[in-house]
Amino acid sequence: MPQYKRNTDGQEEVLIMDMVDDQLGQTPPDLQSPTTGEGRDDRPLTNNGQPPMSPLRSRMNSERMDIQDYDGDIPDSDSKFFHVCYKWWKYYVLDTIGDDWLFCLFLGISMALISFGMDTCIYQLQKTHVFFYDGLSDNVFVRIFLWVVYPLLCIIFSISVCQIISQNAVGSGIPEMKTILRGIVIHNYLTWQTLISKVIGLCFSMGSGLPIGKEGPFVHIACIMSNLLGQNVKGFKRIFSNETRNVEMLAAACAVGVSCTFAAPIGGVLFSIEVTATYFAVRNYWRGFFTAVCGSFVFRMMDVWSGDKVTITTLYPTNFSVEFPFDPVELVAFSLMGLFAGLGGATFVYMHRKIVFLIRSHGHRIFLHKNRYLYPCIVTLIVMMTTFPDWLGHFMGGKLTQKDSIQHMFSDQSWSITTDDEIKRVWAHPNIFVSLLLFIVFQFIFTAFCVSLPVPAGVFFPIFVLGAAYGRLIGEAMVTWFPDGIHQGPQNWYIQPGGYAVVGAAAFSGAVTHTISTSVIVFELTGQISHIIPVMIAVLIANAAAQWLQPSIYDSIIQIKRLPYLPEITKHTHIYNKHVKHIMRRDIIFCSRESTYRDIQDMLKTTDYRSFPYVFSFSNPTIQGSIRRVYLEKALAAILQYNKVMSPNQSYADLKDLEKYGDRHVVDNKAAVFGPSSRHALYNASNSARSTGKASTVYRTTNYIPEGVSMSDYDSWKESQLASRVDFSKIPMDSAPFQIVENTSIYKAHNLFGLLSLSHAYITRFGKLVGVLTLNEIQEAIEGRIRLESIIEPTLGSVNHAEDGHVTYPDRNLHVNNIRSTNELDPEHISTHHQ
Repeated sequence: MPQYKRNTDGQEEVLIMDMVDDQLGQTPPDLQSPTTGEGRDDRPLTNNGQPPMSPLRSRMNSERMDIQDYDGDIPDSDSKFFHVCYKWWKYYVLDTIGDDWLFCLFLGISMALISFGMDTCIYQLQKTHVFFYDGLSDNVFVRIFLWVVYPLLCIIFSISVCQIISQNAVGSGIPEMKTILRGIVIHNYLTWQTLISKVIGLCFSMGSGLPIGKEGPFVHIACIMSNLLGQNVKGFKRIFSNETRNVEMLAAACAVGVSCTFAAPIGGVLFSIEVTATYFAVRNYWRGFFTAVCGSFVFRMMDVWSGDKVTITTLYPTNFSVEFPFDPVELVAFSLMGLFAGLGGATFVYMHRKIVFLIRSHGHRIFLHKNRYLYPCIVTLIVMMTTFPDWLGHFMGGKLTQKDSIQHMFSDQSWSITTDDEIKRVWAHPNIFVSLLLFIVFQFIFTAFCVSLPVPAGVFFPIFVLGAAYGRLIGEAMVTWFPDGIHQGPQNWYIQPGGYAVVGAAAFSGAVTHTISTSVIVFELTGQISHIIPVMIAVLIANAAAQWLQPSIYDSIIQIKRLPYLPEITKHTHIYNKHVKHIMRRDIIFCSRESTYRDIQDMLKTTDYRSFPYVFSFSNPTIQGSIRRVYLEKALAAILQYNKVMSPNQSYADLKDLEKYGDRHVVDNKAAVFGPSSRHALYNASNSARSTGKASTVYRTTNYIPEGVSMSDYDSWKESQLASRVDFSKIPMDSAPFQIVENTSIYKAHNLFGLLSLSHAYITRFGKLVGVLTLNEIQEAIEGRIRLESIIEPTLGSVNHAEDGHVTYPDRNLHVNNIRSTNELDPEHISTHHQ
């Protein structure tokens, strides 16, 4: 039974240690005999003569829960039971089962519920669009007005939500997640504001009827949910506080994002690995599968619970012949399909990139930059006018949603002999070949434009539909050419055009995304693997052709947005026999124990680097560590007493994170806290006035007179403060920054950057700092923007370590653009959408 003791303030405190010990089969210490009997404890005694408590008992004792004041009465049995259950859950279930399992379970269930709710909302919006067209008026002008205006309103609302709440919701999300999983920090990308704008914006952008997908944005939504669960749920904060575990959970979130879109747990895990990970830790495999299975199970069960389905089925069930799915001779046709799908996928990526560059560079000439709504409205207007069912849309299924189109494409019967009246009505005008060809051409063009709009937009499902139409066209042509099958005999085996649609969907989507897992996704979507050989052959050939011509759509978007990325080294690259000393940056700015605050001020004023190496001395630049820019700025602000939050003599290790003040502007002398937007106020008033536009506020802050210093003595006091040496023992420092020797091959450095998600590495010779290598130098070397053959390698005696904190090489000075040398990006340096 639990024991109680009364505190002096009259509160009752429940001690449930004995009950927990009973639950674990242990005898409470106060009932144990120290010498004999069943409860004898042979463990060594502690300093106070008592046997040590078990780890679980010790932890619970240290975090004992107080019960509220009950006016001196003993708590009732319900309260006692509640607290016992809470403690048992917190300290026994979490420690035994593991918070990783529970985190994955909650994440999978929550994403399944969100996905089902979003699908329901999108379905209702799309059906409302069709209802306005069919049911309100028979006048063609009224119908076309409603057909065009409704999508325009949806797109305008989606753009407004993203603009007002969070612009980070724009686009797919997979390219950014690939960057984040590499170790790059994109500020405010995984926040609740982005979650709200992403969910609402995606529902309305897809509800408009434009060829926009859900998979990429939903991967982003899943990652936001993973981040928020780790931040705000008390039991999961240990996951969020550990950077490695947090990244592992983000990888699992990518898997469940795909899984809850297609109800394809296996394909979701494999697809997320292919598109987001350069190197994947096998230990994280179970997290992805467990989360994806939980999500897909609940997602499909929602259809059963809502009454739409009787049992769990695939999203697009097919009924292909298993006895004779295809003739071996048809493998030639499937191989050619894969080749042309690869060429088409590369063309799509190239066309999308050219559209974005055209709008960016020449948009002002065609008045597209005057208003953020102008370009999306023009694209929406053209798409809706073209697909109007009474005009051109009548010949290419303009009234169908993307899901309806997939169901038609995967039909196992040929459309020329089908008994389905719906298919005949949609695709038989003027004939199935003209309708399919028009559908493919316009879907190709419209998708390339629509995924560049400033709304949440995925690219996978539209190109999946496009590939299915391409395969259906080839399949119907094969049926026309061989109506009785290729090999005629006692029994004719007819060609199945639906199988060609499955192969085309997998091949084309795999070519655009450079993935093989699309083959697994189509098997899980259709529920059949009868065409596994043709699908794999076509996907492999399509990938080979597309990778030879263009990057994947996600890598292309990374390049468009200028996000940090690590390009692949191909066999034609000329850097295999080159070393990092050929491409490293040699003009280095560093600090040492001899540095003064004046040196720090000049260093911060003349550079925008995010971290600086710390060496032993100017004459002996043996690397000792690395210091982030923000800590140097705080040290400078403290010594000049600009920052009143911190005392100049206080250690940074004892302070809470002060970066939460970074976005706050200086309002008075008592709250002079500097962030990234006003950091130049540390140097002089004029620079800060130019950068912030608030000269008066900065002037008051910059000329803040500390207590005990007169205005006439301020200049001399400031100079004396700046002339003093920096006490680096009070500044947080990375004492083991990543470093490699200068003769390391670029190929090995490339592998290290990809495996360890590095953003920079210091280059040393005999332990002395001689250069720095960043992601940008590797990228330029692989892409051929640095001429390695013209570099003169410095000799050992040619290295000069200047007294001003620079390392120079007289015989060569490689000039490259300034880049940040850590894994943080400023928000203004990240384009939030393609426009």
